[in-house]
Amino acid sequence: MTTEMQSHFDVLLAEDRRYRPRPEFTSEANVSDPTIYEKAAADPEAFWAEQARELEWFTPWETVLEWDRPWAKWFRGGRMNASYNCLDRHLGTRGAKRAIVWEGEFGEERTLTYRELHCEVCRFANVLKHLGLRVGDRVAIYMGMVPELPIAMLACARIGCPHSVVFGGFSPESLSDRINDAEARVLITQDGGFRRGSVVPLKQNADAALERSASIEHVVVLRRAGDRAPVKMCEGRDRWWHELIEGVEDECDAEPLDSEHMLYILYTSGTTGKPKGIVHTTAGYLLGTALTTKWVFDLKEDDVYWCTADIGWVTGHSYIVYGPLANGATCVMYEGAPDYPDKDRFWDLVARHQVTVLYTAPTSIRMFMKWGAEYPQRHDLSSLRLLGSVGEPINPEAWVWYNQHIGGGRCPIVDTWWQTETGMILITPLPGLTETVPGSATVPFPGISASIVDENGEEIEPGTAAGYLCINHPWPAMFRTIFRDPDRFVENYWARFPGRYFTGDGAKQLENGYFAIIGRVDDVLNVAGHRIGTWEVESALIDSGDVAEAAVVGMQHEIKGQGIAAFVTLKGDIEGTDSEQEKLRRHVAEKIGPIARPDQIIFAADLPKTRSAKIMRRLLRDIADGRVLGDTTTLADPAVVEQLKSQYEAQGKTE
Repeated sequence: MTTEMQSHFDVLLAEDRRYRPRPEFTSEANVSDPTIYEKAAADPEAFWAEQARELEWFTPWETVLEWDRPWAKWFRGGRMNASYNCLDRHLGTRGAKRAIVWEGEFGEERTLTYRELHCEVCRFANVLKHLGLRVGDRVAIYMGMVPELPIAMLACARIGCPHSVVFGGFSPESLSDRINDAEARVLITQDGGFRRGSVVPLKQNADAALERSASIEHVVVLRRAGDRAPVKMCEGRDRWWHELIEGVEDECDAEPLDSEHMLYILYTSGTTGKPKGIVHTTAGYLLGTALTTKWVFDLKEDDVYWCTADIGWVTGHSYIVYGPLANGATCVMYEGAPDYPDKDRFWDLVARHQVTVLYTAPTSIRMFMKWGAEYPQRHDLSSLRLLGSVGEPINPEAWVWYNQHIGGGRCPIVDTWWQTETGMILITPLPGLTETVPGSATVPFPGISASIVDENGEEIEPGTAAGYLCINHPWPAMFRTIFRDPDRFVENYWARFPGRYFTGDGAKQLENGYFAIIGRVDDVLNVAGHRIGTWEVESALIDSGDVAEAAVVGMQHEIKGQGIAAFVTLKGDIEGTDSEQEKLRRHVAEKIGPIARPDQIIFAADLPKTRSAKIMRRLLRDIADGRVLGDTTTLADPAVVEQLKSQYEAQGKTE
């Protein structure tokens, strides 16, 4: 890290950027005792065992942890069921409580109480049994954000069939790759989903995928789009969901499963070649997600909780389905886009459903900033009491905007760091305890040990240099392997720094011990021998005041080896002139250092994003280096990337 870059992190330590928990919040918080960190660090196994006793077990465990690096087994000898913990144990006290409050893109509403959700899950679990599934058989799920998606997941968990949820925006080829790797016997899909008023042809895509997938014996199709998505049903293979569940018994005993029984496989997005199936098991994963949901979001009995992620990603698995339902929470689910029919849809949902806890992504927050504060101002957001951020580092300006315009300056913000592989949040504030600063995920969760190491695996002292973020000790929700590829599991995550889990992220630990995540190591640029985080440059561009959103990637440079290409969306009526380009270059140089000055700035009305609002930086890298564009099927608007490619080629390379 250059000396000039140090100033970027120094801002995070400034006294006027600190946000202390309000006394009235702390007095009611689920965690307010700072000694919890010391107690957990002194004996992590005892800490996790104490928390695990809050779950329901059919058979108690004999050993808390067996650790043969890098292979971990938690709560050996114990038997439990995730579906039982999310449903059955609530029926006596929360049977009539709302479990899922669903809203469709066109405004339809559906509410399922815990008792109703339990009945639906049991019915569908019996359907899966009637289709011949047994413990250990894999089930692929390719659906939109409808209540039947968590119903299907919990039904699979109930009978011990690992599920593999495939994001509904993925292409037929991506779906078939995942089906084939998991060797799934059953596929659950729907005729079509909705996005910005248009039909997503899920069944049609599934049919195309199954032309290359031989393992699927049955396809269950949910009717959602009706006449707007006519489908072909393959006789003997395809069955309608509503026909299968008609008259089926609504009681199904939960299978007592070994603590290490595979709960699900989730394939990481953006992989090349063979899909990388992340394996999560039952007890440790459920403990990690349940505890972090309760503590990080300070979840209370009367909260209305909304995580805006798609269940097709790990955030939806952990913090829409398993974590919140294990706590008996009321969860909002929304089917559609945040700007349909207008750009205030999210805030309308918050106001009407009286959402108290909101968990969303920095990319979405920056999108809301770009649209303008007038949209949230249309609605009464006073029900909100806590805000969360997930998915990538949040730049300070977006953090402050989120705090002011959504939280009204009164809501704690929990900026969370974790991964598909970690299963649970690992670095985060505890809202009743932690002093927060915009741009830092603060400190590891109790029981988690993290460090920053250099190229040689030596720990870096706080307040000095940036390095590689590693986790030092096992944690319950950690993934156990890559499905049918244990060698890749070891090589990708454990070989580089023996004894430590290498996250693949760059980070710096500040003088006060807080962690500032720079981003993926492959998103760290090497410009003339200087390592620069793309997130640092993006934050500096947004800090200029003219920029609503920015995405920075590396580009080939004959002198420096790697240059910096910035794709920028300007605010309001600001024009993308040559003078504006130079203004932004100067600002980045002043904020970070001359070495971080962008070589190329492309002004864009929009950036290429997935349907879950994640910027597809790999496509921007393809554009910057003149490569053939990769798969664009997951984009919300594929035309955006073609327009950017044309702009980039027309502008040509700058010095």
